[in-house]
Amino acid sequence: MLRFTLSRIGSLVIVLFALSVLIFVVSRFGGGDPVHAYVGGNASPDAIAAARTRLGLDQPVVVQYWDYLTRLLQGDLGLSLSTKRPVADELSSRLPATLELAVVTVILSIVIGLVLARAYSLRGRAGGIIRFVLFSAASAPAFLIATCGLLLFFGQLGWLPVAGRTSYGASSGLSGFYVLDGLLTGNILYAFDALKHLILPATAASLGPGVALARVLADGLDTSLRSGYARTARSLGETESQLLRRHGLRNAAGPVLSLLGVQIGMMLSSLVVVEQIFSWNGLGQYLVTAINAADTNSVATISLLLGAVYVVVNTLVDLGLAVLDPRVRLS
Repeated sequence: MLRFTLSRIGSLVIVLFALSVLIFVVSRFGGGDPVHAYVGGNASPDAIAAARTRLGLDQPVVVQYWDYLTRLLQGDLGLSLSTKRPVADELSSRLPATLELAVVTVILSIVIGLVLARAYSLRGRAGGIIRFVLFSAASAPAFLIATCGLLLFFGQLGWLPVAGRTSYGASSGLSGFYVLDGLLTGNILYAFDALKHLILPATAASLGPGVALARVLADGLDTSLRSGYARTARSLGETESQLLRRHGLRNAAGPVLSLLGVQIGMMLSSLVVVEQIFSWNGLGQYLVTAINAADTNSVATISLLLGAVYVVVNTLVDLGLAVLDPRVRLS
C-alpha cells in the first residue's frame, strides 16, 4: 500500500506541474494583453512599459514561468489586474462560500444516490417510469434545474429565497461557513436562514450527479446480490439486510467511488453557473467577473485551484479504491 500511495503522490505532483505549465502558457499567450487590463486602454506608452516591468512581462518566458512557480509555491498568487489587490485576498473572502456550497452539494449527491438507488432497481412498469424520470433529471443541465427551482419554490410557492447566502448579512464566525457559524454561535435562526439559501443551489448542482450515482449503485448492488458468493451466503443463513451490509455495499462501493471522483469535476463546473444564477459570492462568480475584465491573473489562479482540487480528489479516490479492493494495488 505504501508503494502504491507513493506512486499516486508522484503522479499527482507531475500532473499539477503540467497543469501549472498549461495554465501559465494559456494565460500569457491565449489572447489579450494583461498590461492593458492592468493600466487601462488609454494609458501612455511610458505607463505601459512601467507596468510591463512591474508585472515581469519584460523577462524571457522561462524566467517568467520560474518566477510564477516560485511565487506560487510560496503562496503568492500575484495581483488581480482589475482590482489591483492580491489575488489571495480576493480568494480568501470568496473561497468559504464556494467550499460551503461544494461540501453540501457532495453530501447531498451521496444522499440522493443512496436514497434513489433502491427506487432505480424496481422492476415492472413503475420501475421503468421511475428510471425514465431519474434519467431525465440526470440529463438536465444545472442551469435548467436551477431555473425551474426558482420558478417553483420562489416564484410560485415562496418557500425558499432567491439569491445570496443569507438575509442577515455576513457571518461573524471564523469558518466562513454560515450554517456552521450560526450553530457554533448559538444563532439558530441565522443557521436556519443560511440553510434555506443553500437548498436551491446545492440541489441544482447535486441532482444530476446524485442520480448518476444512484444508477451505478443500483447496478452494482444488483450484480453483487445475484453473484455466487451471495447465493452461498444465503444458504448459510444470512438475511438480505446482512448480505447487503457485509457484501453488497462493499462490492458496489468501488464503481460508485470512481464515478464520484468524475462527478466532483462536473459539480465544480456546475457551481460556476449556479453561483451566477443565485448571486452566490464565491469563486464561480469571481471567475466570471475576472473573465469579463480580462483579468488573466485571477482567471489563471482560479483555474489552477479548481484543477488542483479535481486532481487531488481523484488521487484520494484512487487511494480509497486501493483500500476497498486490493486488486487495484496489485495492478
